[in-house]
Amino acid sequence: MASSYTPLGIEKMATGENAGTWGTKTNANLDLIEQVLGGYKAVSIAGGAGTTALTVADGALTGTAQARMIEFTGSISGNRIVTIPLDVENFYIIKNTTSGSYTVQFKYASGSGDTFTFATTNKGTAILFATANDGTNPDIIEIQTGGDVVDDTSPQLGGNLDTNNNNIITTSNRDLNLYPNGTGAVEVGGNTNPGTLILNCESNSHGIKLQSPAHSAGQSYTLKFPTGNVTADRFLKVASITGSGTTGVGQLSFAEVSGGTSYQAVKTSGFTAVAGEGYFCNTTSAAFTATLPAGTLGDEITLIDYAGTFDTNNLTVAPNGSEKIMGTAASLTVSIERAGLTLVYTDGTQGWLLKDK
Repeated sequence: MASSYTPLGIEKMATGENAGTWGTKTNANLDLIEQVLGGYKAVSIAGGAGTTALTVADGALTGTAQARMIEFTGSISGNRIVTIPLDVENFYIIKNTTSGSYTVQFKYASGSGDTFTFATTNKGTAILFATANDGTNPDIIEIQTGGDVVDDTSPQLGGNLDTNNNNIITTSNRDLNLYPNGTGAVEVGGNTNPGTLILNCESNSHGIKLQSPAHSAGQSYTLKFPTGNVTADRFLKVASITGSGTTGVGQLSFAEVSGGTSYQAVKTSGFTAVAGEGYFCNTTSAAFTATLPAGTLGDEITLIDYAGTFDTNNLTVAPNGSEKIMGTAASLTVSIERAGLTLVYTDGTQGWLLKDK
């Protein structure tokens, strides 16, 4: 009976065979076993789209599939496929050092079993197990050396995370949540440019940028949202405008202010307040007249007289129709002594009552 060979080329000598050469063949087997267990081979797979078949040489060290680590080399100009014979069962450390942005697939010579593919940008190393688990459709299985993130219930980074031109994406309409611990904050670094947070449209073709001042400005700001019972139509917001470019502070508007100059946060002339949360703010050195609205019990309007320096007798508040101030229809003049006071609506008899803060 003649000798036979394993799928990786190791000779199995039959009884009575190889008289006088048994030692030589045994040594050859040991060398081959050593190569399969820890040997290295570099295999060029250069070229366009196509297939490179790794081989097994019976009883020899020349087979390209008979090493523990195999490095794929060469310049590729198309997607490449590398195959092993259907009956090979072995652990492989596969390294992809090809040049060219194309995929490299490692698979059995035929069948529909699982395969492993290096992505176009993946010039790395993979540990793979050729299972030979089926005579027709055997599988190639990737060994997860560090485990998937899903397997670790408290994963931690040991260094910076490079997304490698990929995105962090949720599925099934899930939110992407960032929860800093304690007093921690979500920080957007600036590096060589001011830190920028971009809110894109649904097509990710354009959006709104929230950008930090440049380092040379030496300034820090806090954008703080109000607390308390603030309804949506009375919140500070950016006016609706068409176009693109820089949105400055001068384009902010209060939704509850009516009749104001476009994009002004505070109107400085011909002002009519809104009962409940309005205020009169005189920011000019000229005379300024404001008209009180009809009120509801408890409504407040704050009077502010300021134009760089306080000016005397330049803020006049007049009643609206039958509305009154302190029980009289007379107008109220706010001077430097009366700056920063509040009118509180009491009832239909007294009307607006001046309240000293």
